[in-house]
Amino acid sequence: MAEGVFTVRISPEKQQQLDVLAQALDRSRNWVVSEAIDQYLDTQAWQIDQIQHGIEEADRGELVPHEDVMAEGRADIRKAGDSE
Repeated sequence: MAEGVFTVRISPEKQQQLDVLAQALDRSRNWVVSEAIDQYLDTQAWQIDQIQHGIEEADRGELVPHEDVMAEGRADIRKAGDSE
């Protein structure tokens, strides 16, 4: 697969952190950055998918009433307080 090349400006401190991480992983700086970008893109894609799914549910009227959410939250808080 063909690879693209682009330049990113980062602080010297971040570059040093990348170098330290790359050395600890016995990988290149390029590999570390590529992995970070892959993880970021995966996370953003997941988040966008979940938001879209929620919008579609809301459009279909599949909503939980505010009072029910608040009651469940209060019950969770009470339960957490009881376990301390």
